[in-house]
Amino acid sequence: MIQFLIHEAADSVGVATVDIKAGEGVKGLYMDSQNPVEVVALDDIPLGHKLAMKDHKIDESVIKYGFDIGRVVADIKKGGHVHTQNLKTRRW
Repeated sequence: MIQFLIHEAADSVGVATVDIKAGEGVKGLYMDSQNPVEVVALDDIPLGHKLAMKDHKIDESVIKYGFDIGRVVADIKKGGHVHTQNLKTRRW
């Protein structure tokens, strides 16, 4: 069962398609290539929220759907929940 989707290979986050529990090994899919990917979730990640596909350091960009969607304001580990606690959107 696919639990998250990544739009394209350049994206640094995936989007949860179900509620994900911390510690759970989850399966995802790159939509551009149909390649599967697996990661262990470090946090609970609600449906529709972002899951880090790599470690992110403060001031790095987060890429989703091929676009820079924001700046990291607190380090994020691969498998972590990417949301307002660690990401400042570029839109506001």
